Amino acid sequence: MADKCIFCNDPSFRIRPCNLSVCQVTSAPKMPHQEQVHVHGNLCSPGPPKNSGYNTNPVPVIIQTESRDKWTKKMDFLLSVIGFAVDLGNVWRFPYICYQNGGGAFLIPYVLMAVFGGVPLFYMELALGQFHRTGAISIWKHICPIFKGIGFAICIIALYVSFYYNTIIAWALFYFYSSFSSTLPWTHCDNEWNTENCTDYFGKDNVTWTNYSRSPAEEFYTRNVLAVHESSGLGNVGYIRWQLMLCLFLIFTIVYFSLWKGVKSSGKVVWVTATLPYVVLLILMIRGATLPGAWKGVVFYLNPKWEKLKETSVWVDAAAQIFFSLGPGFGVLLALSSYNPFNNNCYRDAIVTSLVNCLTSFLSGFVIFTVLGYMAEQRNVNVEDVARDKGPSLLFITYPEAIANMVGSTFFAIIFFAMMITLGLDSTFGGLEAIITAIMDEYPDVLSQRREVFVLGLVVVCFLGSLSTLTTGGAYVVKLLEEFGVGASIIAIVFLEATAVSWFYGVNRFSNDVKSMLGFTPGLFWRLCWVAISPAFLAYIIISSLLFPQPLSLFDYEYPDWSITVGYIIGSSSFMWIPIYMVYKLVWTPGSLKQRLAVCLRPERTLPDIHADSMGLSPVPQSLSQPPTPKLNANNKANADLYVF
Repeated sequence: MADKCIFCNDPSFRIRPCNLSVCQVTSAPKMPHQEQVHVHGNLCSPGPPKNSGYNTNPVPVIIQTESRDKWTKKMDFLLSVIGFAVDLGNVWRFPYICYQNGGGAFLIPYVLMAVFGGVPLFYMELALGQFHRTGAISIWKHICPIFKGIGFAICIIALYVSFYYNTIIAWALFYFYSSFSSTLPWTHCDNEWNTENCTDYFGKDNVTWTNYSRSPAEEFYTRNVLAVHESSGLGNVGYIRWQLMLCLFLIFTIVYFSLWKGVKSSGKVVWVTATLPYVVLLILMIRGATLPGAWKGVVFYLNPKWEKLKETSVWVDAAAQIFFSLGPGFGVLLALSSYNPFNNNCYRDAIVTSLVNCLTSFLSGFVIFTVLGYMAEQRNVNVEDVARDKGPSLLFITYPEAIANMVGSTFFAIIFFAMMITLGLDSTFGGLEAIITAIMDEYPDVLSQRREVFVLGLVVVCFLGSLSTLTTGGAYVVKLLEEFGVGASIIAIVFLEATAVSWFYGVNRFSNDVKSMLGFTPGLFWRLCWVAISPAFLAYIIISSLLFPQPLSLFDYEYPDWSITVGYIIGSSSFMWIPIYMVYKLVWTPGSLKQRLAVCLRPERTLPDIHADSMGLSPVPQSLSQPPTPKLNANNKANADLYVF
């Protein structure tokens, strides 16, 4: 009897060769989407048959592969992952965080946090999804069933993200539409929404800029796009702006028709949405480098302030930036990699996509700060006086203001906001695909043949959930959801995920899974990161965020205490499903407490989901009779199935 499974080297699988040159795996519970296939080769190498009654017909094999979608091309997968990881935050958050935390010196903690924290977690999720070939909910019964609540929590967080993130894309679409004019509407102060504080300083001498001065771009954003002046805050968010609702409807229409057919449709769309931003970034970087004063911005961006490395907040910001940039824990990497071939080199994919993500963030800084240096030159002030905007304001106020005063402003505005739309759409594709894959894999009998209807229902729910962000006070709702709907909750979830995989499932077992796919075992560095360094990296972010909470404000609005309480309720509404499911699983599992814990912590192992074509297998008709089931004793009868090779 063989000591280990021929697929995953797990000794818990018992392989028994017989005189008919077949192997029977006697401890493998059945999974959804199983099919029968013919064997063209021999997995046992038994030698020639010794009796005339030997059956030379192909032997049926039960595996679970062919009903699952696959990526049409490898580049479809890579572009989808890059498109998800490279989002609006790479353009607006990294440059601001970098100059705020020491310029060039910030790259040291950023790289260290990426190497020891972000990339190992990124690699872990790609490997988990590819090996188990299932979504964020059902994957836990193959890892550690008691942690299945993590999958439900991930889906809820992905919903919260869809409620506000697509509204930001709708803002970009509003700008994109407004850019089709010979003179951009945020160029001057002669519009109906402008106030007496509007100050147009470009191309004019002796213009005094005070603390009350507002640029035409700022008033276009706050008064024409958002209309926040008509809302007093979260206590009175006002009415829904129909212009933004129409923009959001168009965004969700694009999203639906990109996702409704699965990875075969979304894999085609990302060839445009994932590549266009790089073309635009290159054009904008070249244009920015030719502007007067651009060098001031670059020096300000990269000038190292070594003393900043002594501050704890710098390291916390570096850890948070790399984590939210790469995006482990959102269920997206699990979902996207689950459609890969079993032997795909996910190790190389993790390294390549992580490098592309980090380099994109770094290059985006040049695109932003060349323009900030130009604006400082025009205002005759220091760069730090211009670079005060952060978050969406950097993209909707500062950069459009600079574009409006360039030669060919209409062209640059159109391509800039087209880039923002595509950056946002890629991340939306990934986030919603995580929900779709997770729920469809959990309930395949109900949803496997109804993907189009299910995706339509999900998009409608996301659209309705976004309506509060389309009001005149919607920007305040967006900020609240961004801070509390994702924030600490997703970091805590990834901490539990890393702990469950490394300590309960076992890093050695996980390493054997990787070896069965790639042919080599992850090195000591990766295993050490998975077991200790990456969880410590996540715990460091969680503790720091709890000990040093930042006050929440937007524009001149300070969030009241009751809204912070609402925020904590929103955050806990996703995380609470983890302990709830743990209690449910323990209560409904029969046996003593010790037996219940043993069952709940032990993975419900199956054969790894292997592509038939990678083993020389081909489907056979479902009418083919099943091979006889062996007699099982009382100990393994409840959880064993027959697999024949």
